[in-house]
Formats: sequence, C-alpha cells, structure tokens
Amino acid sequence: MPSTKEERREALKAVYHQAKDCAQCPQLAATRTTVVFGNGNADADLMFVGEAPGANEDKQGLPFVGQAGKLLDTLLGEIGMARPDVFVCNTLKCRPPGNRDPHPAEIEACQEYLLRQVELIQPRVICTLGNFATKLLRGDPTGITRLHGREEVRVIGRRAVRLYPIFHPAAALYTPANVEVLRTDFARLPELLALDPPPQPEPAEDAVVPVGGEDEDSPRATPEPEPDADERELQPVGPQPPAQLGLF
Repeated sequence: MPSTKEERREALKAVYHQAKDCAQCPQLAATRTTVVFGNGNADADLMFVGEAPGANEDKQGLPFVGQAGKLLDTLLGEIGMARPDVFVCNTLKCRPPGNRDPHPAEIEACQEYLLRQVELIQPRVICTLGNFATKLLRGDPTGITRLHGREEVRVIGRRAVRLYPIFHPAAALYTPANVEVLRTDFARLPELLALDPPPQPEPAEDAVVPVGGEDEDSPRATPEPEPDADERELQPVGPQPPAQLGLF
C-alpha cells in the first residue's frame, strides 16, 4: 500500500490508466466513447459516488457537470466547499447503452476500480448519491428514502469510512421539495468531516473484503425510482480525459 501522498497519487494514476482501457464488460467497452474515471481532489476527505455516466459525460469524460452537477456545486458552496475540495465518481466508469440500469455483473466487474479509489484517496466521508451507490457500498437492498441523512461507519474494501447516503441531486430536478431535503443533509457534512476518522481495520495480506463489509447478492434489489442517466448528469464540459483525476 503506498504510504505517502505522492505515492498514492501515482498509484491512482496507474489505476486510471488501467481503467481507461478496461474491457471486462464487452458491451460497455464496445459502446462507450470514454471511460469516466472520476474528477477532483485526489486527497479529498469527502468523496461522492453516483451511479453511471450519461451520454454527454461519455463524450466529455467528466462526471456531474450538468444540471445535477450545478446543484451539487451550489450545495457544496452553501457549506463553504467547492468541487476542487472533493472527489466525484460513479459506481460504473462506462455509460450503459441507452442509459439503461447497470447490470449486476457490470457493477461487480467495475467495483474494484471504486475500491482502489477509496483506498488511495482515503476519504473520511463517502456520500452515496441515490439508490445504486448506496445499495452497492452498503451491501444491502435498503433504499435511499429510508437511509438518507443517516451516517454509519462501514468498511469499504480495505478502508473504514463514514458512509453518508443522500438523494441524488438530479432527484431534486424532478421533485423540487427534495432540494430542501438535500440542503438539510448537506448541512451535516462539516460536522461529519470534523469527527475523528474511524479506526482502520488491520491490514490482511491478500484478503478479499467485500464492499460494505458484507456479502452482496443483489445490490440493486427492490430499486426505488431514479432519474434516467441523461437527466442525472447532463452536459459535462471540461478538459480532456486525463484531467479526470485533477492530477495531470
């Protein structure tokens, strides 16, 4: 495990280069334009995990820079933070064709990239945005409506974090009342970030630690309504894909 900030950054770059040529999911590899690895501060205390890239993100290579991304930026600004302070990514790094839901096999194939991001960025708090990310990282089918705004310590891969489920910002584009729910949940983030980091598990050689610290047969069981991918994350703009990490 890399021990210094510089070593972790270099390791994260290596994971990015591995992911950008990934072909584990033949359909996704054949239909994508760009692998959307993530964007932001590679040393962030706060990490956001969404679902999957939309059509425009697939073209531009950056997550959450449409209407949902603008709302995310607004809510961050209200708590004294900005996008460069956090790291933003998705459970899938490739756009599902036609903006269909991610298949369980795709989530399983892609989760190692997410686990490596968590391990190398070392966030204190992970906000899961919506149902898919919440169910995956908790290893449990409970939906976001019941869980939003309720933090818990979870082991994600090899790292213990405070997992904090919140509604996907795009949900507020469909249901304006959810903006206030999001605002209330966001307001707790400074408090959570000020807490001491949770104790880390003892390192184990070659141990396979499941996401959420539990077995997970179906992270998407009993899904609740989610906006479609194009509406969740619209019209990303920005530099070419290497800027995804904020490191190049």
